[in-house]
Amino acid sequence: MKITIIAGSNRKDATSTRAAEYAAGRLTRQGHTVQLFDLYKQPLPMYSPDAGADDSAVKLQRAMQEADAVILTTPEYHGSISGALKNALDYLGQSHFSGKAVLSISSAGGPIGVSSLQQLQAIVRNLHGINSPEWISIGGAQRSLFEQKPADYEHNSGITDRIHRALDVFSELASRLTVPHPARTS
Repeated sequence: MKITIIAGSNRKDATSTRAAEYAAGRLTRQGHTVQLFDLYKQPLPMYSPDAGADDSAVKLQRAMQEADAVILTTPEYHGSISGALKNALDYLGQSHFSGKAVLSISSAGGPIGVSSLQQLQAIVRNLHGINSPEWISIGGAQRSLFEQKPADYEHNSGITDRIHRALDVFSELASRLTVPHPARTS
């Protein structure tokens, strides 16, 4: 299965980007093909419907078109998703999300980032994607885990168990949506 992850921070070493990298590594080890589109490393110009898409935007659109499933990660800023992620989503449309499983991940300075997750779920619904029933919120002391070396993540069973569970539910949903089902007969 092909999975595109959009790391929605324009900050170097953002915890939401580290969480995206962690998810990418786990999914790759499970045999999936994962493309990580990091908005810090591949920034997009401000979206304008009057302007054409630049090379980075075309690469994002192509990655999303080819994806069987999608993961969106964002820092939570003032109870919302990042401007960088919102701008990236403005370059995309229903053809990039329709019928695809989407997992949302947020990283908040406070205890949890539920507001940004709820907003992402509303955006995904409007783009005709299918929200995974699980989501991942990294906040408070959990953020410090993603400031460590990736090898140290496995030693924190609380948050990594939660991430693994959410990734497993997402993978199962995505596989059900991407595998053709035999036609039902009456």
